[in-house]
Amino acid sequence: MTDATRAGPVVTLDGPAGSGKSTTAREVARRLGFRHLDSGSFYRALTYGLLQAGIGPDRWTGLGRADLDAIGVGVEPSGEGFQVLLESRPLMDEIRSPEVTSLVSTLASLGPVREWLLAIQREAGKRGCLVADGRDMGTVVFPGAEVKVFLTADLLERTRRRLKEQGVTTPTDEQVSQEAARIRERDRDDSERKLSPLRRPEGALELDTTRLTFEQQVETILERVREVSTASAEDDRARE
Repeated sequence: MTDATRAGPVVTLDGPAGSGKSTTAREVARRLGFRHLDSGSFYRALTYGLLQAGIGPDRWTGLGRADLDAIGVGVEPSGEGFQVLLESRPLMDEIRSPEVTSLVSTLASLGPVREWLLAIQREAGKRGCLVADGRDMGTVVFPGAEVKVFLTADLLERTRRRLKEQGVTTPTDEQVSQEAARIRERDRDDSERKLSPLRRPEGALELDTTRLTFEQQVETILERVREVSTASAEDDRARE
């Protein structure tokens, strides 16, 4: 049943790198008229902010709340989602740089960082009507979400998608091999970290997108939302 304090349900999409979480979540949110929360952009923004402040990975394990506050990373509602900021300046493609991408998993493995961002993410979702994607949305950030989905895809397909995102439409065998190795390493880091490891949330719909069209995966999730919403409405009527 939908949380009475929310204006609408929370939908979570979790899964490994390249499984299609962000693009799918963004479209699902658009069709539902919900906001989209890309949790990865929060971690990327903080990674970028630390690097800009001259605080390298060798110093990250000693970071506390005051240190993270001082970086100046913020989040505000914007259009159909949320805009990440650094000292009130909107961050865009710079948080998708190869350097940030190579380091964001390291930062995300740190307890103080996850705790600091947890409060920000929950604040963003407290009113509901939200589609959130990441790696622990349904297990840790929004464990009470009304709809949970776990996206998967085989390694080759995820590699192809990542390269396409980077503008590489006809990759060489070497490019495919290198990107696949990076994704495999990210999978291992995300699944083996002690804090909030990548897991399929209990009760989540597991959706393998390897051979699905984008429209098929979006419609499958929308149908799940409709089913849960209908069941919730029927429960509410039965209690009246």
